[in-house]
Amino acid sequence: MRVEAGEVIALVGRNGSGKSTLMRAISTALRPTRGTATVYGNDIRTDPGGVRELTAMIGHATGVYEDLTVTENLHFACRMAGESTDPKRLLEALERVGLAHEANERGRNLSAGQQRRIALARVFLRPVRLLLLDEPYTSFDDEGVARVNEALADLRRRGGAGIVITHDFERVRTAVDRTVRIDNGVLIDAHAGPPMKQDFPKKVGHG
Repeated sequence: MRVEAGEVIALVGRNGSGKSTLMRAISTALRPTRGTATVYGNDIRTDPGGVRELTAMIGHATGVYEDLTVTENLHFACRMAGESTDPKRLLEALERVGLAHEANERGRNLSAGQQRRIALARVFLRPVRLLLLDEPYTSFDDEGVARVNEALADLRRRGGAGIVITHDFERVRTAVDRTVRIDNGVLIDAHAGPPMKQDFPKKVGHG
């Protein structure tokens, strides 16, 4: 499978087909037992640090620290990544995800959707070239969905690449360029254009 710069693909398949495992391997969160992959020329096995510098991932867990405020969560993330913690920069990221008014609210007081917005704000703080999204629309209202798709559109304009795992046909179909379908860890179909309803099987496997 190859994803070109400036392209966003939808990765679809049954539950347990290997979508999340593949994405975790690409992000270097999981070390593959076999096979090879590179991200802009950086090998995921031999240069995981180089891959992480170029990549951001939003998975099922938001990574929000509930005892910290919204701003403190972003401040901590920037320090861990060696990025600037300029308050103006943090506020701009919060404005992009619609959380500026909750900047001083502690994570424990936020809804699931608001916590996912913090995760999205972390993406806006880094000039990543590959964005990996695993079920990114979960817990989001229509405005949150629009923010996710805005992030993908911005990435495409900058010449980056994106991979989106989702079972939400309606929300993803306007945000991606191509669809790749896998089953049991094997690529079984790829076609140009957004996903079609038949890409989302009615029967789901166990995983």
